[in-house]
Amino acid sequence: MKYIGAHVSAAGGVDQAVIRAHELEATAFALFTKNQRQWKAAPLSAATIDAFKAACEKYNFGPQQILPHDSFLINLGHPVMDALEKSRAAFIDEMQRAEQLGLTLLNFHPGSHLNQIEEEACLKRIAESVNIALDKTSQVVAVIENTAGQGSNLGFRFEHLATIIEHVEDKSRVGVCIDTCHAFAGGYDLRTEAACEETFAAFERIVGLQYLRGMHLNDAKSAFGSRVDRHHSLGEGNIGKTVFSWLMKDARFDGIPLILETINPDIWKDEIAWLKSEQKS
Repeated sequence: MKYIGAHVSAAGGVDQAVIRAHELEATAFALFTKNQRQWKAAPLSAATIDAFKAACEKYNFGPQQILPHDSFLINLGHPVMDALEKSRAAFIDEMQRAEQLGLTLLNFHPGSHLNQIEEEACLKRIAESVNIALDKTSQVVAVIENTAGQGSNLGFRFEHLATIIEHVEDKSRVGVCIDTCHAFAGGYDLRTEAACEETFAAFERIVGLQYLRGMHLNDAKSAFGSRVDRHHSLGEGNIGKTVFSWLMKDARFDGIPLILETINPDIWKDEIAWLKSEQKS
């Protein structure tokens, strides 16, 4: 079964994100459990946690359908130790918040070397950060999102993801989220069914499909291989609709959250409906 949804707002409380996903007729959703542009947030209250869990139960969302995202400020590969420690503390807090909400996944961008340390050292530092966070939590899987490779961001090559996983001690608690816009901008073609087969064969060979725990379904304003991160609505960018139709028909992508981060929330309901229809066509 395909779990299809969007990254919805949690304004007014995390339980409101569940309601917004339901209103989109989604079967999956993503959210921030705190303000993504602030380092710290008030702890989740018992009432907030209860309201979120009650809403999930009411609208039939299980943990496997929900892909929370951590703060954009976090850099788990930061070359400067003080800043790295700040990022690690924030990431642990994000993992613990997910755990408190009964969730089992946390999506994160791997990190950036800021042109101050070597790629390999940065990737190992990211893995060490993940190990520290996993040691302080018990159920949440750290889900690495591939990046477009903008600036000094790592994670735009499948080899980067494989290296991080290699150095994570508990392989059962690490996974990957593939963003289609980021993959395309990073040099992985998705414009034809043959290109899709080739890209995911490379992913299987280098990383392993068993690590795929979610996807972000986005078209791209950016050009192929440009390493520029600019999302677009489905079928309106440089990727086109083929990959999204192809994904819907392929059982390898069942049972994981498939999340829209496209640029026009007003048409998310239509995009979700179209994706659902492609499963049957």
